[in-house]
Amino acid sequence: MGEVTTIRRPRARPAEAIELPLGQILAGDCVEAMRALPAASVDLVFADPPYNLQLGGDLNRPDGSHVDAVTDHWDRFADFATYDRFTRDWLTEARRVLKPDGALWVIGSYHNIYRVGAILQDLGFWLLNDIVWRKSNPMPNFRGTRFTNAHETLLWASMGEKARYQFNYRAMKTLNDELQMRSDWVFPICGGQERIKKDGHKAHPTQKPEALLYRVLLATTEPGDVVLDPFFGTGTTGAVAKRLGRQWIGCEREAGYREVAMERIGSALPLDESALATMQSRKDAPRVAFGVVVEAGLLAPGEHLFDKQRRWTATVRADGSVVSGRESGSIHGVGKALQGAPSCNGWAFWHVEREGQLKPLDSLRQLYLLAAED
Repeated sequence: MGEVTTIRRPRARPAEAIELPLGQILAGDCVEAMRALPAASVDLVFADPPYNLQLGGDLNRPDGSHVDAVTDHWDRFADFATYDRFTRDWLTEARRVLKPDGALWVIGSYHNIYRVGAILQDLGFWLLNDIVWRKSNPMPNFRGTRFTNAHETLLWASMGEKARYQFNYRAMKTLNDELQMRSDWVFPICGGQERIKKDGHKAHPTQKPEALLYRVLLATTEPGDVVLDPFFGTGTTGAVAKRLGRQWIGCEREAGYREVAMERIGSALPLDESALATMQSRKDAPRVAFGVVVEAGLLAPGEHLFDKQRRWTATVRADGSVVSGRESGSIHGVGKALQGAPSCNGWAFWHVEREGQLKPLDSLRQLYLLAAED
């Protein structure tokens, strides 16, 4: 079975008439704030809503210190029905502002994620994945009556079963050392220098690690895309979006959080444009046959190819095929057969000797592409 390629939505035409509050945090209730945005104007929504912890009182560590977020007013709901109405309201507005090829991410814990998931399905969203964020340093269960809650769940959904959406498969594979990215992600909870503090205390009790948002945005958006975060908090989404060359809009009703977020995002440095380029999928990359490289004189028939460790040698033929012992065929097929592997990227596997050094065949392909551009 061939390698999965990036699922890429067609680029929408510039929205000449759409005025968006890019780079701004909209104050007040997120539902009302989103109602002020034009329909079908946002590429991605990332939501970290209140979890409705429902713990029934304070939670303290063994040393007597208070666990944050358990009793915060913004996480208090009278009952499940109230929480469900709130969830339906913000998801409805999120769906309205998303483009037809947009997508939604929402993160939660066992307290709320199942209720949120059912409601988003009722509204017509189509679940693509549930991602488990496994915390490498979870907070212990101080009451000792249950398993330690060592993970949170992210739901990734498109606008419908047949809707297109953005997925940068190759970028994720490259990020994961050329292995297909799995649906269980290991990150530590936010701490150290990344944890924002104000007057010696945490600025926000449930600040998410930037690495988590980095992976979400790198996987499912392109530079220039508009990302909306209805529960902006201290601006993790905005800071990462700025670094990655994405546009952002936030909604946050707490003035203290808005102040911290703007200061934080103001100090975030965007990456250089060249660093924003991610690995292309096979579908998007210009296709170059190995025989064309031979034909162009960048590699001569009769030259030898080697794997990086020089375990195998292959000879180049005039028609662009290679031969190694009893194996002959394409650079991919011969590499696959010699290794006994299910597949092989011959451009990366085979190397050619130039000036006493082994260089991957892909370097010759890039030379050909550069010459073709000129």
